[in-house]
Amino acid sequence: MLHNDMIVNSTPAGWQIIYQQAHALLAAQLAWHWAPTLPPDRWVGLLAAIAQHDDEQTDWHGRGSHHGLTAAGAPASFTQKEFSMEQATRVLAAARFQGRWRSLLTSLHLSYLHEGLRGQKKDIDAFLDELVAGQKKGRKELELTKKQADEAYALLQWCDRLSLILCRHEIPEMGRAVEIARGPDGTIHTLAQPVAGGPVSIQPWPFRDAELVVSVEASVLTRLQFKDDAGLAAALCAAPIEVLCWISHRV
Repeated sequence: MLHNDMIVNSTPAGWQIIYQQAHALLAAQLAWHWAPTLPPDRWVGLLAAIAQHDDEQTDWHGRGSHHGLTAAGAPASFTQKEFSMEQATRVLAAARFQGRWRSLLTSLHLSYLHEGLRGQKKDIDAFLDELVAGQKKGRKELELTKKQADEAYALLQWCDRLSLILCRHEIPEMGRAVEIARGPDGTIHTLAQPVAGGPVSIQPWPFRDAELVVSVEASVLTRLQFKDDAGLAAALCAAPIEVLCWISHRV
């Protein structure tokens, strides 16, 4: 049994699969390259929140179930899934075991992701209200202003966004730039790849060192369709792994 949502990229031979947790680990690699902007305990807590923000995925329930598949039997990307209250509740509950700071950051991320669903269902509205109330309580207990909490969370959002751009192969062609997000100080950073297949360019440069090297593992599938989750899970367990790597330099 697997319990992972996935990033699914189409390839000429089939599918390239990157688990959500692997994407989160790539985001944490990106954060590690920033110069620490917080005291050590909170900096480590922020790195943990980034690395674990996509944990607690919904279980695939075995043969006959189709959680991991589209209606056509192809591997389903996380963007094709509906909001899972179960997963959101579980990831928030897991964060609380690592303390109020980690819990606050995770709550802010859930609000960012799902606030746009407000007004659709009463239980979702109630969950979103609980997040806001918990954030206010957490800031008070941790003696943080809203600005301080938002600046710290901005790095989580920035790294999450850049990791998704890389994992989903969303770097524009012909050297064009794509906006990443605003960093903790409000600066908007962009990503480009001047030469196809070459190093990427991040402007303005946000990292403490002059070189950035990050990577993520992807599973390679050559079968296009699957009967059920069990078949997809078996194929993923046996699939060869490729390592995707990106290099960037300060210019």
